[in-house]
Amino acid sequence: MRKVTTLFFSISIGLLLASCGNDDEAKKAAAAAAAGPQAYPVFTVNAQTTELNSDYPATLEGIQNIDIRPKVDGFIQKILVDEGSVVKKGQLLFTIMAPQYEQEVRTARAAISSAEADVNAAQLQVNKTRPLVEKDIISKYDLDAAQLTLQSRKAALAQARAALANARVNLGYTSITSPVDGVVGSIPFRTGSLVSSSSTEPLTTVSNTSKVYAYFSLNEKQLLDFSKTYKGNTLAQQMKNIPAVSLLLADGTVYAQNGKIESINGQINTATGSASLRATFPNPISLLKSGASASVRIPQKVENAILVPQRSTVDLQGKKFVYVVGDSAKIVNTEIEIMDLAKDKFYVVTKGLKAGDKIVLEGFQSLKDGVKIKPQIKSADSVYAEIKK
Repeated sequence: MRKVTTLFFSISIGLLLASCGNDDEAKKAAAAAAAGPQAYPVFTVNAQTTELNSDYPATLEGIQNIDIRPKVDGFIQKILVDEGSVVKKGQLLFTIMAPQYEQEVRTARAAISSAEADVNAAQLQVNKTRPLVEKDIISKYDLDAAQLTLQSRKAALAQARAALANARVNLGYTSITSPVDGVVGSIPFRTGSLVSSSSTEPLTTVSNTSKVYAYFSLNEKQLLDFSKTYKGNTLAQQMKNIPAVSLLLADGTVYAQNGKIESINGQINTATGSASLRATFPNPISLLKSGASASVRIPQKVENAILVPQRSTVDLQGKKFVYVVGDSAKIVNTEIEIMDLAKDKFYVVTKGLKAGDKIVLEGFQSLKDGVKIKPQIKSADSVYAEIKK
């Protein structure tokens, strides 16, 4: 009898709690119905012309990077420039102490003097022999022999003069000048260092940075998209239609002057699967340095682009969705397709939306498809004002 009473009491308590729970849910539903649809910010999508930017890592090089190497063996006597110095074409950079070349010049000069004396003596012999032959005192053979000797002495003189010129050239190599206007790179040697024409390391490098080349790469897909974006039947025609490009420096700032893509390698590198491109930028104040890193930014103009804020989208299983406000303010969960490139914090929609559609701006975590909302209209101008000009 006691067990039956206990069981009846437990069932009564359970029914009472269930009744209370149902009352709470009913009250919440009644409160929600009384409150009406929940308000969400909504804006109208517009079509507009915009510019998308693609950034590619690049390496900078001067239009001329010339290794300065010695042509003769010797010791560095003087270093007349410092690293980073701006030099002019023909300016003296180094002098090399090589006494053997000075001795060669002196020896060549002495050989010329000796050869000139031999030529003079041979000429006198010809002058002496000719009248004797004319008077038949001696045979013509003697005159021919004297003339051949004179010719030989003149050849020896020419050879001596060539040796002097060669010695002077070698001596001139002991003074090393800059072949171009530019900036001096690192100088690994010091005064007194032994250098040679066979040295693997150059004395320094002079970089002509009046213009700078920015080298970057595109993979096969990017290269195909690139060729489809710009009009032209040939690569040269397409390059003419590529707009001016900009340069992002290592600190994130944009370089003051725009550049131009002037070269596209027509062959794909099988090791990297990419092709190399070259953009040229003016560098009047030498801000850009050879060997520096930067990014080339290529603009792409898109007409009638549908832009939606990234915060207005939902990612689901690799796809993107937006909440479109349909008839009677009911929500329609709509899949969209977007371009790989984005405009700041906006996606460029290629499929799923059209100009004039209204979508929920944000705060839709609890929204479900088909739910009716109370739209709070936001002006499109205020939404798109976030786009950087």
